[in-house]
Amino acid sequence: MTPATSLFTPVEADLRLLADNLKQLVGNRHPILFAAAEHLFGAGGKRIRPAIVLLISRATMLEQDITPRHRRLAEITEMIHTASLVHDDVVDESDVRRGVPTVHSLFGNRIAILAGDFLFAQSSWYLANLDNLEVVKLLSEVIMDLATGEIQQGLNRFDAGISIETYLQKSYYKTASLIANSSKAAGLLSEVSRETVEHLYSYGRHFGIAFQIVDDILDFTSTTDTLGKPVGSDLKSGNLTAPVLFALAEKPSLEVLIDREFAQEGDLEQALALIQDSQGIHKARELAAHHAKLAIEHLAVLPPSESHQALINIAEYTLSRLY
Repeated sequence: MTPATSLFTPVEADLRLLADNLKQLVGNRHPILFAAAEHLFGAGGKRIRPAIVLLISRATMLEQDITPRHRRLAEITEMIHTASLVHDDVVDESDVRRGVPTVHSLFGNRIAILAGDFLFAQSSWYLANLDNLEVVKLLSEVIMDLATGEIQQGLNRFDAGISIETYLQKSYYKTASLIANSSKAAGLLSEVSRETVEHLYSYGRHFGIAFQIVDDILDFTSTTDTLGKPVGSDLKSGNLTAPVLFALAEKPSLEVLIDREFAQEGDLEQALALIQDSQGIHKARELAAHHAKLAIEHLAVLPPSESHQALINIAEYTLSRLY
């Protein structure tokens, strides 16, 4: 068992059920879409998002079992996440995701875009069937945020002038919004107090931001085998993340390389060396740790339980991926 999945022990059985249900939810009326979905849901991602939904559901329903609506919310969360990955891979022209070929590299761009659209539509339909208007609004906002984040990232390519605040806002749209709003939705389905619901949202928000910063650091410190994509690929595509933005304040020559979009031979290697030689990665680690700590503090409203502890452990594990 990997460190990530061993954190999910309280919801291990729930996640097995979720994996089976996801393929059934897509249905097999469209053979190519079904094949695409089977490929996606079989790719064995960490399932961190539905695990958080299920852990929050169990941590807020201690006296009774979680409901079918909690389970469906976890499935919808994973469907929305997967749909966004399919579209991201088309935009980023990525051939590999989690070490396996991407949908568009197997089926072509047209099918990949349609498969992503289909999963978004499918998740919206199941969402409406939860019959909870507030939850529908929360998850609908997530779908808008995902598109906003992707557009913002596209507009800010190779823009060395963007601030850390702009980067964090984009990280919220692209990663944290889904975790924050699905965490809040799980609390709403458990009918916890309004105050607790807001703390659950804040847990998801800060956890999501920490998670994204860690991912962005790993783009510089990990290996191609571990990442499932080339090291420095974010930088190469003009996506300037926390380590780069912190390094820019220290290394003015980095801006020259970014401005000319690494057009000359050796530019990218030189940029990577400048980032490694700066405090950029260290400062990004501190920022991730800050958000992980805030996430954990927001869990204090929940009574002690195995699921509560697992939510704390997941936030701590996110940081441990850096070491």
